[in-house]
Amino acid sequence: MKLRSSVTAGLLALAAACENRDGLPGRPSPDSQVARPDQVTSFSALYGANCAGCHGPGGRGGAAQPLSDPLFLAIADDDAIRRVVKNGVPGTAMPAFARSAGGMLTDEQIGSIVDGIRQRWGRTGRMAGVTTPPYEATGQGNAPQGEVVYSTFCASCHGTGDGGGPKAGSVTNPTYLSLVSNQFLRTVIITGRPDFGAPDWRGNVPGRPMTDQEISDVVAWLSSQRPTIRNVESADAFLGRLN
Repeated sequence: MKLRSSVTAGLLALAAACENRDGLPGRPSPDSQVARPDQVTSFSALYGANCAGCHGPGGRGGAAQPLSDPLFLAIADDDAIRRVVKNGVPGTAMPAFARSAGGMLTDEQIGSIVDGIRQRWGRTGRMAGVTTPPYEATGQGNAPQGEVVYSTFCASCHGTGDGGGPKAGSVTNPTYLSLVSNQFLRTVIITGRPDFGAPDWRGNVPGRPMTDQEISDVVAWLSSQRPTIRNVESADAFLGRLN
């Protein structure tokens, strides 16, 4: 009788365990399941996997525009950042990330990246009261005048030839110009590279900030020197000359 009771109790316990499968030994809990790639919405995860390689793990220190710069976030609104993340910049190293443009990210994931950049790095108040040049050019630049502007504001650091200057590398080298867009040039002129000690549009000549037109002019001059593909020096040759 005792044996029958023990067997019955065991069967009842086994049946209860089968009904509550989440309680089975070795079965993963719901919160331990690996999310599908298109379900990841964490800013840290998305930024680390898609952005940090070029823009730096903390939003600075990479080869591309630092995203943790309050000045950059003061001139570039969310629509501009979203547009670049979605569609990339043709002809440069910035790829398109949106599925609609051949990338891997959903609109929700791109929104998470844009919101995360703004919330983490854009709400510092450091640019309050500062009137900045507009992110996008408001008119045509004058290339011949841009050469004069370059000599005034840029040559002391970047030099006048392909080899660069005493403080920074060349921005007139054809290979460099073939890899960057006009908007990138404009943005870097406005923001500088604070992570590398390069001044923004206010600090190239003490007490003499660049005007919006001067920025447009120097971009026009630089872009006029951008070569066609057949004339671009190979990257290996360019890097070899720098070493």
